[in-house]
Amino acid sequence: MNDRCGDGRKVISVSERESMPYDVVIVGAGPAGLSAAIRLKQLANEAGSELSVCILEKGSEVGAHILSGAVIDPKSLDELIPDWREQGCPLAEVPVNDNQHWVLTKNKKFGVPHFITPVFMHNKGTYTGSLGNLCRWLAEQAEGLGVEIFPGFAAAEILYNEDGSVKGVATGDMGIARDGSHKPDYAPGLELHAKYTFFAEGVRGHLTKMLKPQFALDDECEPQVYGIGVKELWDIKAENHAPGRVIHTQGWPLDENANGGGFLYHQANGQVALGFVTWLNYRNPHISPFQEMQKWKTHPEIAKILKGGKRVSYGARAISDGGYQSVPKLAFPGGALIGDTAGFLNVPRIKGTHTAMKSGMMAAEAAFAAVAAAREGDTLTAYQDAYDESWVKKELSVVRNVLPLVEKFGDLAGTMLSGMTMWLESFGIRLPFTMKHHPDNTTLYRADMMPKPDYPKPDGVLTFDRLSSVFLSNTNHEEDQPVHLQLKDPSIPVEYNLPLYDEPAQRYCPAGVYEIVGQEEGDPKFVINAQNCVHCKTCDIKDPTQNINWVTPEGGGGPNYPNM
Repeated sequence: MNDRCGDGRKVISVSERESMPYDVVIVGAGPAGLSAAIRLKQLANEAGSELSVCILEKGSEVGAHILSGAVIDPKSLDELIPDWREQGCPLAEVPVNDNQHWVLTKNKKFGVPHFITPVFMHNKGTYTGSLGNLCRWLAEQAEGLGVEIFPGFAAAEILYNEDGSVKGVATGDMGIARDGSHKPDYAPGLELHAKYTFFAEGVRGHLTKMLKPQFALDDECEPQVYGIGVKELWDIKAENHAPGRVIHTQGWPLDENANGGGFLYHQANGQVALGFVTWLNYRNPHISPFQEMQKWKTHPEIAKILKGGKRVSYGARAISDGGYQSVPKLAFPGGALIGDTAGFLNVPRIKGTHTAMKSGMMAAEAAFAAVAAAREGDTLTAYQDAYDESWVKKELSVVRNVLPLVEKFGDLAGTMLSGMTMWLESFGIRLPFTMKHHPDNTTLYRADMMPKPDYPKPDGVLTFDRLSSVFLSNTNHEEDQPVHLQLKDPSIPVEYNLPLYDEPAQRYCPAGVYEIVGQEEGDPKFVINAQNCVHCKTCDIKDPTQNINWVTPEGGGGPNYPNM
């Protein structure tokens, strides 16, 4: 870093770390963070005023850690940048023109007719493509407006003012060895001070986990619940490709001990994005979400589409499934939660980009008004008020009971009941109840009570192992650095999880990070291969005793998704 910012502001030296002042600092260059930055600059330009905005991004570049299906509702993008289609935005390449929903048995599929689903489930007016590429394009728009974006710098620490309000964040130190010593290239982190700090960290944000108890943000909401999405990108034969076709599946291969479903989206350039989501409330500790995805691909209808094709990319990430009843308080002294770190996914639509973007835009409008009024460090109540009156909250409210109903009554009956509730709510008939959620780490049954699924042996053509998959994610971490997957109690994996649950970390991690070695010799040891981590956060969520704490590794580490 130079001793002056791009606009000439001087960098202030504080102790060993330097600091840089901004009006607004944003943690995370995903759809919400980028939309917030763009909206802030738009408002400043309209008012003829100056406003300094910075985004920190832990990935090596914008989009490196972005992964989604993705079918995107452009509602918020239309509002933020009305002429995005004419500006060459990559999202405009493939509008959705064919929407199919399949219920799978082991060898057959049954299509669900459109007319039995509410209109908002039909994907009319949506687009399919790479969310990472959309974020790269949004970053170009933001930088064109004067936003400073620092990729490769992970926000590792929250800074506070003397009155307890958020002052900003500090990036992690670089060049620390695994034993904690400073390597020759050591560089201390940088402090970024702001009048307001937006946390757009994505699912299960490391800093957001600290903010929630600090400001009692989730005291009056249901616990957040999650899914794990495992995704691949394939080049397929031209005769199997139908650009704009969107397929969702439910049913096989999951049994009564788990819920979830698959997706297959025909995108540009002869590619399909396909994946499988397993809700992390599953009960059977023998389940492997990665293996469920591989098994799903062997279904005749899926395998037929992929036949003769080639897998070109792989990734995984957790998904915030809690929806309406799990959204925490969004504003607190000096800061706000925006995007997926707060949890705005519409579960039955499998869409959250538009709601995440709108949350960033609403927070930006509240922060701009506050800065214009010479305020700083207070609570942006206007953001919370805007959300409470927004279409985002209304959209989430309509589908608030879908996930709990499927969880409680199973795939068939739960789907029928949730469909009826969506129809009623879409007609304006608000049901007088909102169902509760249960934390995902509390749902596992003992291993000796549950059957072991039959998973296919990888053939290297249609199905694959985890390590060859991680290779395709371009994941890389500096090996000589502190392990970013921390155990609160190192004895728990072997002494508690192994006898009770056959240590489920061996299976719920989609990257082969966790292993039990030496078990056959009677001397089991828990091994963490942190360099494999694709930053999906599943371990932080599903570990039964919440013993694993995911923290930010050295900036720039992790996957490097090209167009996921």
